[in-house]
Amino acid sequence: MSKMQMGSARLRRQRRVRAKVKGSGERPRLSVFRSATHIYAQIIDDTTGKTIAAASDMSIDKKEKDAIRKGQEGSERKAKVALAFAVGQQVAEAGKKKGVDAVVFDRNGFSYTGRVAALADGARSAGLKF
Repeated sequence: MSKMQMGSARLRRQRRVRAKVKGSGERPRLSVFRSATHIYAQIIDDTTGKTIAAASDMSIDKKEKDAIRKGQEGSERKAKVALAFAVGQQVAEAGKKKGVDAVVFDRNGFSYTGRVAALADGARSAGLKF
């Protein structure tokens, strides 16, 4: 399977999930995007089309990133998962400040393992309800 076909498969899954998962004012959508190096999360109200809160691993300052990476000795994969957990906590805290308590989770066509699951766990641990 070529890279083009793999990318289009994710986009097909994304469209299929997005048809069922809609964010509203009382339960906005928590959307996740995962690239090879970074992970991003947004809380979106689909009725108005506005982003309520956003976070990424690039928004974590360097000292915190280094502390998270040092705590995950071994491989780079463990460090990326730990950073995803921290991003989940960060987006949940930003959402809580804006009055968001419950969300619907949009995995954006990515499988619910690794960094995507860690981000969801981090958001749950910070108090968001799925």
